[in-house]
Amino acid sequence: MTDSPVGPLTLVAVDGTLCGLYMREQRHRPPDETFGEPDAGPFTEAKDQLRAYFDGRLTDFDLPLLLTGTPFQRRVWEALRDIPYGETTTYGRLAERIGQPTAARAVGLANGRNPIGVIVPCHRVVGSTGHLTGYGGGLATKRRLLAFERGEDAGALF
Repeated sequence: MTDSPVGPLTLVAVDGTLCGLYMREQRHRPPDETFGEPDAGPFTEAKDQLRAYFDGRLTDFDLPLLLTGTPFQRRVWEALRDIPYGETTTYGRLAERIGQPTAARAVGLANGRNPIGVIVPCHRVVGSTGHLTGYGGGLATKRRLLAFERGEDAGALF
């Protein structure tokens, strides 16, 4: 676990590779007892990059990740990583980007199951009208992350 401006983050690894980053109240958060024994070893670089992100010094994470899900979910999660810092896209545009233009709803469901929040930036996806829609960490956190990345509110996270 590591502290952050959006609350405690639980980091999870398999064989030393980051496979989960969960917020305390996150929807679809696995039960704590499934995380195993705390071990800071595999998380040094992830914590350093998260600290740099929250300090405003990092816009692109460069970490090996283990994204475990269906082939469709993994395609969505990989596409999320291509959304530039400070920008947003819609579920429909993300569906088009992965070659399934009629799958906006399925993209939304996969987005909601993203196991590595913040680093795989599912917070950068909004509804077709540009309005904020669901976020596993809560809409207030999504709003704060987007404002922070856009530089709209220097104190958005603090």
